[in-house]
Amino acid sequence: MRIGITFDLRDAYLAMGYGEEETAELDRESTIEAIESTLRSLGHDTDRIGHAKQLAARLVRGDRWDLVFNISEGIRGIGREAQVPALLDLYEVPYTFSDPLVMSLTLHKGMTKRVVRDAGVPTPDFAVVESEADAAAVELPLPLFVKPVAEGTGKGVTPRSIIRDRAGLWPACEDLIARFHQPVLVETMCTGREFTTGILGTGASAGVLATMEVILLPQAEAEVYSYVNKEHCEELVEYRLVDGSDPVVAENDRVALAAWRALGCRDGGRVDLRCDASGEHGQPQFLEVNPLAGLHPEHSDLPILAGKSGMPYRELLRRIVDSAATRVTATAPEAAPMRLVQGGARRGT
Repeated sequence: MRIGITFDLRDAYLAMGYGEEETAELDRESTIEAIESTLRSLGHDTDRIGHAKQLAARLVRGDRWDLVFNISEGIRGIGREAQVPALLDLYEVPYTFSDPLVMSLTLHKGMTKRVVRDAGVPTPDFAVVESEADAAAVELPLPLFVKPVAEGTGKGVTPRSIIRDRAGLWPACEDLIARFHQPVLVETMCTGREFTTGILGTGASAGVLATMEVILLPQAEAEVYSYVNKEHCEELVEYRLVDGSDPVVAENDRVALAAWRALGCRDGGRVDLRCDASGEHGQPQFLEVNPLAGLHPEHSDLPILAGKSGMPYRELLRRIVDSAATRVTATAPEAAPMRLVQGGARRGT
């Protein structure tokens, strides 16, 4: 296939004046190189497209691809991860990973938790705080945990995210609202084991790739899988592969897969969970989902999960492309007619 690659390059945004934390979710050049070289090793032709505005210009010009490998995170707004999928849907070009609805929904942690809760997936009780009055109305049991409602990579998560007395709730929320210009998710803090679970596939064909327990080392910021701990995970975090012979892990995997299917996520990604204090070992609780997981071969959690389970990076990308390729035939016009785009003939793929 001819596969286009959409992405947001961190160095390019840093050069435009954006900060380190603002660009934390964006990709390194080495990630793009790894994806491109791997796709070529699988026999595909590749075309680097770039970010959403570059994609829009190419689409208007008439460029098309059999499939777009999309890892574009966007830089602004609650719908930033939906921008590329929405453009590709408009022009009927199939792509990897989830659709615009799922990308927008899952970026908002509060909305995501409402959906999984309605689907019967266990998740900590929560509230969304936008004002001091919202914070005063929170009646959840302590300790609480606060984080921006629509950020990833641990942005806004620090030891101050743990709220042990109610007087500290609004000051912590106020600080996050001022820094990130968005509401704050407040939830009952889970204090048990923490896991991240890789998922491959879509719907009924989706399955658990592997699960790692996140273990903070003594020199890490305590009790929280924070921005600092994630950015310096090689020195601060141990990722320990676990399996379903442990009943807590088996339940974790069941919850993760149920959440993935309930949300309609596609092709591959990760679900983060943590155990509460119930029972002898705690019940795994859904925290959040990443339907556009990082794909750096050594630094990102999904490739780490694959590697620890014996799946090479090349096979991981092949599985993702194969899952997405089922939509290539489904969206292709029956007779492949020529279409006019801005007065010009649409290019064939």
